[in-house]
Amino acid sequence: MKAPIVVVIALLGLLTGCASGPSYSSYAIPEVSADKGRIFFYRTALMGAAIQPDVKVNGNKVGTAKAKGFFYYDAIPGAYSIETSTEVNRKLALTLEKGQIRYVRLGISMGFMVGHVYPELVDPEVGKEEILRCNYILEGK
Repeated sequence: MKAPIVVVIALLGLLTGCASGPSYSSYAIPEVSADKGRIFFYRTALMGAAIQPDVKVNGNKVGTAKAKGFFYYDAIPGAYSIETSTEVNRKLALTLEKGQIRYVRLGISMGFMVGHVYPELVDPEVGKEEILRCNYILEGK
C-alpha cells in the first residue's frame, strides 16, 4: 500500500520541476525590435527536472533552466557568453545580429553528484521544432 504513495510523491516532485506557463504555440511572443536580436533558451529534457540552474548572459541572470520550459532574451547586436553552473560551469559563446533569432538548447548530462545543464547552440530549424514541446517560464517577464 505504501508503494503507490511513494510513486505519487515522486511524480509530484518531478512535475513541480517543470515549466507550467502557456505552451510555446499559445503564448503571444512579441516581435523582436528592429535594433535587437533574440535568443530563445529552452530545455526539452524531463530528466533531472529538479536541477534548475540559472542561465546567465555575460554574467547576468536572464532565466532558469526548467525542464520542458522556454524563455527568450532580447539584446543589442554583439558577442555574448551564455553560462550555466551546477558542479561545473558550462559556457557557450555566440554572436547576435540585428533581427537575428538564435536558439540555445539547455541539455543535461550526468555529473558526479548532480547532472550538468549545458547550453548548446542549435540550428534555427531544429530549435523551432523542439521549442514547440515547451512551456513559457513565467519568471522575470
